[in-house]
Amino acid sequence: MLKGFFNVPAPVNEPVLNYGPGSAERVALQAALAEGRSKVIDIPMYIGGQEVRTGKTLEVHPPHDHKHLLATYHEGDASHVKAAIDAALAAKADWEALPWEQRAAIFLKAADLLAGPYRAKINAATMLGQSKNAYQAEIDAACEFIDFLRFNVQYMTEIYAEQPISSKGIWNRLEQRPLEGFVFAITPFNFTAIAGNLCAAPAMMGNVVVWKPAPTQIYAANVIMEVFIEAGLPAGVINMISVDGPVAGDIIFKHPDFAGLHFTGSTHVFQELWKTIGNNIANYRSYPRIVGETGGKDFVLAHSSANADVVSVALLRGAFEYQGQKCSAASRAYIPKSLWPAVKENMQRDLATFKMGPTEDFGNFINAVITEASFDKLAKYIDDAKADPSVQIIAGGGYDKSVGYFVEPTVIEVQDPKYVTMCTELFGPVLTVYVYEDDQYEQIMEVIDTTSPYALTGSIIAQDRYAITTATERLRNSAGNFYINDKPTGAVVGQQPFGGARGSGTNDKAGSMLNLLRWVSPRTIKETFDPPKDYRYPFLQY
Repeated sequence: MLKGFFNVPAPVNEPVLNYGPGSAERVALQAALAEGRSKVIDIPMYIGGQEVRTGKTLEVHPPHDHKHLLATYHEGDASHVKAAIDAALAAKADWEALPWEQRAAIFLKAADLLAGPYRAKINAATMLGQSKNAYQAEIDAACEFIDFLRFNVQYMTEIYAEQPISSKGIWNRLEQRPLEGFVFAITPFNFTAIAGNLCAAPAMMGNVVVWKPAPTQIYAANVIMEVFIEAGLPAGVINMISVDGPVAGDIIFKHPDFAGLHFTGSTHVFQELWKTIGNNIANYRSYPRIVGETGGKDFVLAHSSANADVVSVALLRGAFEYQGQKCSAASRAYIPKSLWPAVKENMQRDLATFKMGPTEDFGNFINAVITEASFDKLAKYIDDAKADPSVQIIAGGGYDKSVGYFVEPTVIEVQDPKYVTMCTELFGPVLTVYVYEDDQYEQIMEVIDTTSPYALTGSIIAQDRYAITTATERLRNSAGNFYINDKPTGAVVGQQPFGGARGSGTNDKAGSMLNLLRWVSPRTIKETFDPPKDYRYPFLQY
C-alpha cells in the first residue's frame, strides 16, 4: 500500500467550447450526431460488472423526432433489483478498503475521458436523447459533469484532511467511513451531469450504489457507464438498472442494508419515498441518509431601477433555455409597471428571432420537450390561459407534436399574482408575468415568498443597491440559489453550489463539500500514550 499525503490536481472549471462554424468541436459533434442517428443501439443493465439483457425491450426516440428509433433498452424486474443489491454489497468490502487516492484516480480519469475522447459522444447522446442544443449539452454533459468529478475529488481530500486537535499525551483522529450498506441513486432526465454525479459522489466516498436513471435519459446514461468502466471502476460499485420505480422501491426500501437515497426528481415522488423510508425505519441497520433536490417555481423580481435589456435577456435565457426544463428555470416574473413596456417590447422582438426545431440543426435555439405527456400538460395550461379573459398571451402559445414535441416559448401576462401558472411548476417553456405598481416593491416580496411551496432559485434585477439589499434579506428563505442582476439558472460547480429548501429539497448543495459529507459516517479515534494505572484522582488525597 502506498504511503504519503497526496495532493490531487487542483480543479479548474472545464472551459466551455463554443461550437462555432468550422471549429474542430463542431465537426466532431456533428459526426457523433450522425453516428448516433445511423444505428439503433442495444442498452443493457449493468449489474456486478455484467451486461444484463432481459429480452423485454423498450424504445428510445428523440423527443424532437419521435418516429426515429435511437435505441432499445432492456427492462428488468424484481430479480434484477435484488441482483444489483447483492452485487453492490459483494463489492463493498474491497471498494471501501481501496486507498482513497486509488478511488480518486478512477474518477479523475473519467473526467479526462469526458473532456477528451468521450466529449462529442456524451454531448451527442444528450442532444439526441434529451433534445438539448449543442450549447446546453456542452455545459451539462461535458463541463458540469467533468467539474463534479474533479471538484469532488478535491472536496474528498479536504474532508479527509479535517482532523480534531489533540491534548498532551493523546492523539485524536477522525475517520470518515462509507455508510454501512448501499446507496440508491434515482436520477432525472434533464441533466446528464446530475445523473452521473448522483451515483458517482457516494461511490467516490467509498460507498456502493444501485442506480436507476430516468428512462428518458438512459441513452446518455449508457455512455456514463461506458466512461466509468473505461476509467477502471470495479465491478459492482455502481450498478445501473432499468426497472419500474415501484418495483425497485418495494425491494430497496425494505432492505436492511439500505443506507441512503440520492435523488433528483419531483417533489411528490420525493415526499412519497421519504414516507416509505420512515415507515420502514425499524428495519434498517442504520438511519438512512436522505438527500434530494426536487422542484422549483423560480422567480425573477425586477425593480424600477433595473435596466430593461438586462431584465428581458435574463427572462429569455432563464425561462426558455432547454425549453424551461430546468429545476432552476425562471417561470414567474414580477415586473414594475414603469419598466414593463420596454421589457415586453424587447422580449417580443427577440422571441420573434428564436428558431425552433431539431437539435441536429445548430441554428435552433429551442428544441422539443421531453415526452408526449409533458407536451399534453403544457398544451392544456396554454389553452386554459387562452380561454381566460383575465389572462393575455403576449408571445408564443403555439404547439405541434406531429414530428416532435414542440411547444413555442410562451409568455403569459396575468392580473392575479396567484394565477395557476404563477404557482404550479410546469417544467416547460412557459413564463408568467405579473406587473406590479412601482410603489409596491416591498409588498410584492411578500407575494413572492408565499406564492410557492418551493425555494430553489430566484433573482433580483436592480441598479438601486438599497433595493437589492432589501430583496436579498426579505427573500433569504425563498431561494437556496439567489442571483443578483442575472438569470436564476446556470449554477457552476465550485462557484454556486446548487440546492434549495422548503419543497425544493434538502439543500445539500451538489457541487460542494456539503454533499459529500452526507455519504460518510465519521468515527472518532482517541489514543492515549501513557494511560492511568490507578483509578484515584488527586482530589481524593487528604
